[in-house]
Amino acid sequence: MKKTLITAAIALLSLAASGQPFKGTWTGKLSVQDIELTMVLHIGDACTLDVPSQGAKDIPVEINGTESAQVKLSIPMLGASYEGLYLSNTIVGTFRQVGMEFPLTFKRGKPAAKRPQTPKPPFPYDTEEVTFTNSDAVLSGTLTTPHGMSEETPIVLMVSGSGLQNRDEEIFEHKPFAIIADVLAKNGIASLRYDDRSYGKSTGDASNATTKTFMEDAHAGVTHLRSLGFKHIGILGHSEGGTIAFMLAADGLADFIISMAGMAETGEKTLLDQTIRIAVLTGMSGQDAKAYAENAISHTKATGNAYMQYLMALDPAPYISEVKCPVLAINGEKDSQVLCENHLAVIRTLVPHADTKAYPELNHMFQHCTTGHPTEYYNIEETISPEVPADIAEWINSLHANKNQ
Repeated sequence: MKKTLITAAIALLSLAASGQPFKGTWTGKLSVQDIELTMVLHIGDACTLDVPSQGAKDIPVEINGTESAQVKLSIPMLGASYEGLYLSNTIVGTFRQVGMEFPLTFKRGKPAAKRPQTPKPPFPYDTEEVTFTNSDAVLSGTLTTPHGMSEETPIVLMVSGSGLQNRDEEIFEHKPFAIIADVLAKNGIASLRYDDRSYGKSTGDASNATTKTFMEDAHAGVTHLRSLGFKHIGILGHSEGGTIAFMLAADGLADFIISMAGMAETGEKTLLDQTIRIAVLTGMSGQDAKAYAENAISHTKATGNAYMQYLMALDPAPYISEVKCPVLAINGEKDSQVLCENHLAVIRTLVPHADTKAYPELNHMFQHCTTGHPTEYYNIEETISPEVPADIAEWINSLHANKNQ
């Protein structure tokens, strides 16, 4: 649910007045209503476009014509076109899509995303490359352990959200799992985070994988940690990973769990509410947003995609109601993908002993934000609010302290 529909995109190729090709990287910002989309164009033997705020990469571009310093381009995949004029190392032009026109100027280069929280070595703890297996998949990950670790040291297995991601749950150049692992280790807590199957250094087939498949991968991770001798194993899951944490805990496979914006309502309702909320944030009226969302859900059902079919049919409630271990469930109140007010309420009802917390200014990624719209994720420098991993570490250590009393 970290991926959103591409609402607008553009790509271009230009010839300078001298006739030499403009190879390299160009960046522009497209404003659609109150949303600003950063466009990054790569010009070489082929021409492609990235839209970082929407996680889109390598969108192919077709060149329709160039005359002197003018260029005409199209992106059939998006039904978009662009006409631009080269002026003083910039390309000034107009982007057109679905009958609408938007001014768009590109400048040479790509601004580096600022991610000041990403941990950098040397680290005051130990890290080790490890692997574990589940059927056809060899999952590769990083075991992070504090100095002086023993079998009594609590450890968490980190499970990412929907979409294939690496062990850091990297998205929009943010690495939230790396930051959480860093904070936990500095507070005496070990962790294992791993690349999703078929992604990064992990192998396996993800073409027909479902939430159940990813749950089985996580189960294999817990089994591996048990084999290493850890006695206090928790599961920390974000978004879909939070739901997987509940599913595994229902079978008694975890000593404690942390759900970060975990889905507690059915997948279909979650996706419907998500699409409505994002459409409203984009500027649609409530009535139009509801109609748009219902149509989108119907279209998704008709595609027959195995992953989406399973997700929409999934009802986490029966699993959540069976959880007996300690639970920390958290959400951002500005989460537009897993709506805080809906899902935390379900968890509180089904797991009365759960500790829950809603963070007023945080989005689905637990960043301080303005609206919570997914297009903000990339432009926000903060990867995760510092209080979130700090709260998680404090909660885990409180469990460990109570066990020793």
